[in-house]
Amino acid sequence: MKKHVPTFTISSLAQATHRALRVPKTAITTAIIAASLASAPAFANLNGSIKGKVKTEQANQPLAGITITARSNVMPKARTVVTREDGSYDLPQLKPGTYELTFEDSSGVTQTITVDVLLEQTSSANVVLGGKKDNVEVITVTGSKLFRQGKSALTNSLGEEGINNVPVGQDYRDLLKLVPGIELSANSTLGPSAGGSGVDNSYGFDGVNVSLPMYGNLASEPSTHDVAFVTMDRGGAKAVGFNRSGGFSIDTVSKSGTDEFHGNIEYKIQPKTFVATPVGAESFELDKSWLTASLSGPLIEDTLYFYTSYYRPEATKANKNTAYGEVKDYESIRDEYFGKLTWAPTDDILINISQRTSDKEVKGDSIGAYEMDTVSVGSKADQDIFTLDGSWILGSATTLSFQYSKFELETGSQPDTPLSVIPSLSSQLGIDDLTQMGYFSVPSLRSYDPDEGFSEAQIAAYNAGANALINTYGYLEDAVMKGSGGVGAYATYDNQNFYRDSFEVSLEHELSWGDAYHILHFGAKWEEGEEQLTRLSNGWGSIAYIGGLVDADADTDGFDPANAIYRARVQQMSLATADGAPVTGINSETRSLNFEINDTIELGDWTYNLGLLVSQDTWYGQGLKAKSGTISGYEVAPGHKYQMYQTDWKDMLQPRLGATWTYSDEDSVFANFAIYNPEASSLSRAASWDRNTRAEIELLLDEAGNILSSSPRNGSSGKVFQDDMKPRRINEFTIGTTKYVGSDLVLRAHVRHRKGMHFWEDMPNNARLTDYSGVDAEGVPQHIADKGLYVANLADIRDEIGGSSYVIAEVDGGETKYWEASIEAEYLGENSYVNASYVWSHYYGNFDQDNTTTSNDANNFIGSSYYGDGLGRYPWDNRYGTLSGDKPHLLKVYGYYTLPWEANLGAYFVFQSGKAWEAWDGTTYGYPTSHISRYAESAGSRRTASHWQLDLNYTQDFKFSGDMELQFRADLFNVFNRQTGYDKNPYVLEEKFGESRSYYNPRSLQLSVNFKF
Repeated sequence: MKKHVPTFTISSLAQATHRALRVPKTAITTAIIAASLASAPAFANLNGSIKGKVKTEQANQPLAGITITARSNVMPKARTVVTREDGSYDLPQLKPGTYELTFEDSSGVTQTITVDVLLEQTSSANVVLGGKKDNVEVITVTGSKLFRQGKSALTNSLGEEGINNVPVGQDYRDLLKLVPGIELSANSTLGPSAGGSGVDNSYGFDGVNVSLPMYGNLASEPSTHDVAFVTMDRGGAKAVGFNRSGGFSIDTVSKSGTDEFHGNIEYKIQPKTFVATPVGAESFELDKSWLTASLSGPLIEDTLYFYTSYYRPEATKANKNTAYGEVKDYESIRDEYFGKLTWAPTDDILINISQRTSDKEVKGDSIGAYEMDTVSVGSKADQDIFTLDGSWILGSATTLSFQYSKFELETGSQPDTPLSVIPSLSSQLGIDDLTQMGYFSVPSLRSYDPDEGFSEAQIAAYNAGANALINTYGYLEDAVMKGSGGVGAYATYDNQNFYRDSFEVSLEHELSWGDAYHILHFGAKWEEGEEQLTRLSNGWGSIAYIGGLVDADADTDGFDPANAIYRARVQQMSLATADGAPVTGINSETRSLNFEINDTIELGDWTYNLGLLVSQDTWYGQGLKAKSGTISGYEVAPGHKYQMYQTDWKDMLQPRLGATWTYSDEDSVFANFAIYNPEASSLSRAASWDRNTRAEIELLLDEAGNILSSSPRNGSSGKVFQDDMKPRRINEFTIGTTKYVGSDLVLRAHVRHRKGMHFWEDMPNNARLTDYSGVDAEGVPQHIADKGLYVANLADIRDEIGGSSYVIAEVDGGETKYWEASIEAEYLGENSYVNASYVWSHYYGNFDQDNTTTSNDANNFIGSSYYGDGLGRYPWDNRYGTLSGDKPHLLKVYGYYTLPWEANLGAYFVFQSGKAWEAWDGTTYGYPTSHISRYAESAGSRRTASHWQLDLNYTQDFKFSGDMELQFRADLFNVFNRQTGYDKNPYVLEEKFGESRSYYNPRSLQLSVNFKF
């Protein structure tokens, strides 16, 4: 727990870095100083640049030898270049901000212009020098102030003013609402679909990849209070920045210090009375507040700047009494500290180093209306983001850069009521007081139903035992004891920690070759992600009364099913091994190596992009050890790390090709082709061998609490990989045009197509031949059935080392397709900004990664789900159709207007089509009780209602002497309270079939006061 605000000295930074990297402090101090000889982009590049040409007014001839100096308050030192023979110039590796460019000719006459530089964008500043007037060169700026070039054909960028002046929100994920063509999502975990799965988006925070390793979803903790610039890439990527996203890529850069001291203290509130009554939930009965403070300035003038901030969001709720009486209140408090140094030891070297630490604690969570107060759970989430990056300009044509980053997210939940009992396979469940044994689900009485397969006598016996338990542990309602409640204590201690280390280096060199001008880029990146899972039971975990009602075909290990009275589900990590040592957790790792080369060629009115990104991914599981002479090549070794699978370099060649014809001034048409291999995958955990010995087990017990049988839960066992699988791949074609209207309006239009293929999933090894029950299946395409088993010798492997009857296989015929047509307009006036976009799209296929489980807004496994698990779930069933992320119509308009009386008015409007869904019914395939993800009709046969909403904000400034300022702000989200329902109940046989299970957030008002100095 790091609760201090960093002090800004080289020594203290070394200490902070030592904690983050776990290496000697002297080595870190040396590294910080030595970084003056190195450099860096981030998620690709945390900087921007300016380029242009200088010409004469009379003859329109290029001017060589003009000295250009760029100055900004965010750059400790100015940058200076000289125009080439053709009058062109480049100013690379500039921190995003506003720059004053000074042009000086050989006689010493100077003139200046102002240029904005955005994150990862190249701004254009073409100028024409005219005659002298009063010894001052007359200068004319040509072209649009909106002309910028990024790492992709489809890119958008915003600065701090644009972000702050629009009603966005506090969380990082709120920035996603600004990306044209990206759906407005009310999800709290799963990212929005953008022509690919929501888990295939890329999220950068100060250049650090902050998506969860192995899950692909955005970590929920990052916020927007420190964000100074944001850039979004949607398609047409270059081989620059290691973009492997199957969706979109977004990156941000934090605020930095300047040569002046500045700071602020802001307090924002949203009490529950400021929120409209929500439909179908009580999740908004929270009193929320946010405290933010920052301080920045110089440590060494023109050399070393600092920026530091503190952030404290709080949420409280007075919990209502439950059926069991009074319960504790809910509370969530988070403390976040951030420190950043910007250092320019020389004119050509720029270094950033930062550390962000966030500690969050939740109390009184997860108490249902029919549960005791003692079942509540508390949780913690500690997040650290460290980054060190820099750039070194080597002469006039070469730039070297690097970045090291470290992401840590340590999460854990702990029962508020810890139990002292420790479970053991050789001990007995104490049935005299089940509230001290774990979480006990109080039963309810059952009615006789001959279709269930139990006799009237069995139901009567069950009810007799249930009635006694209800009288002991139930709740009183209308003078009658009722069941179906929960007593005891929360069942599980759950610690899930995520780590990611990344290092990348790149070199850019510019040169002329004949009539062409080349910008060569070379890059290499190493990244390693890890999940550490430790899951223990509180007592005996979750306990249920089953009263002898065990299915006749269940594996009962030879005992009479009528003797099975209780069932307990216990985490095996809670149990002791034969030698008395505890079972340790499950560690899962992924490792990625990436190399890229890109050549941007300028030839006349044409610009060509030729690039290639090549990658290799490796998955590491736990529980096996390599052994020669065996069928599998392994032997069972609990706790031992082993290599599960590795892709071939030749299978991950990702070309990036493009051509742009600038047919008039800055107006252009373009075409791009790109291949992406998304990197998110959960298989290093989902297929790990130790899941069989370290996951949850199910115990059946008799009426005295004696254990009758124990067995791992279904799905918790290691899985073999099919040989020679092709990595998941997205092919993309883009054509478009850009038209600049004057200097303040740009119009863009494009058409894009994406096709996804080579999806991996855990499948029954005989899926091509039989259904889940082993009966010969009908409807399998003959060309698929002819392929036979995925792993021909799986039976021999299982006889040797065990494992699952499922395997990790490439889905036969699995594909997604996406078409998009878009028109966008961006206007930047003197006091206003407007961004408007309309996108028509269609997303369809037979593999919907965003719709594979019962709850899709969660960190679900990628590559291990219900997909493929029997009839109704195979790709050749009803899976082909419209996918859940499809949004045929999406209109976004947002912007702001600065009013004459020191005020700002901002607005955000969105209209989008509803969510596609389909009916699920297992009886269609002969499954009377198993309905999850068994499509009873073509995918996406139905659609929810379309949604639209308007958000507004108003900001009023009051300026005092000097730089002091008091700011009042009001943000009103969803002005018309459009709580559109989505996430329909798909189960045909349920009474609530077709009803919405989730709704867009209700209208809410946030008020804030901000003192700046």
